[in-house]
Amino acid sequence: MQQTLLVNEIFLSIQGESSHAGRPCVMVRLTGCNLRCSWCDTTYAYEQGDPMSLGDVLRRVAELGYKRVEVTGGEPLTQPATPDLLRALCDAGCETLLETNGSIDISPLDPRVVKIVDFKCPSSGQADANMWANLAYLSARDEVKFVIADRDDYLFAREAIGRPELRGRPGITFSPVHGKLPAAQLAEWILADGLDVRLGLQLHKIIWPDKHRGK
Repeated sequence: MQQTLLVNEIFLSIQGESSHAGRPCVMVRLTGCNLRCSWCDTTYAYEQGDPMSLGDVLRRVAELGYKRVEVTGGEPLTQPATPDLLRALCDAGCETLLETNGSIDISPLDPRVVKIVDFKCPSSGQADANMWANLAYLSARDEVKFVIADRDDYLFAREAIGRPELRGRPGITFSPVHGKLPAAQLAEWILADGLDVRLGLQLHKIIWPDKHRGK
């Protein structure tokens, strides 16, 4: 029986976040999320979507012509078929990225998948959902992100990267909440504390400031 996913949108774009920012990427946005972050900019993905077979998703990705794919949401791991989609994308020769919110177990995922784990800071209202055990399943290629709205969030993230699993690890991004925390302020905090993290801006919002979704 063919597996089915609920898909919000599939589109070709420029990767806006993480160390892959600026690179062309096919975005596969799945429907549904188990969290309700206060600053979420993709609330339309909570429920809106159409059923697509796994095969149809793969064919649509292939039509867009790039072998770099990010599966995002919402929270893609709320759908049971997502691990199979990720594995199939890897099998198809795609550089496969997963954006996940840090609250769902990542240990069963195909090791070829590059996981970008977005642990939640206090202003999100969802910090209690962080599954810190996921840190044990990060490979050298995986990344960790903290979205920061204020000083308390920054202090939370600064403390988090002192955990043994993250101390000295590359691939850590601090990203200001768009429209809430000036990037310059976050940059000043990072420099003042001598942190070796990436300041991540949402590049797609700079390129297309008036575009609120991918399709």
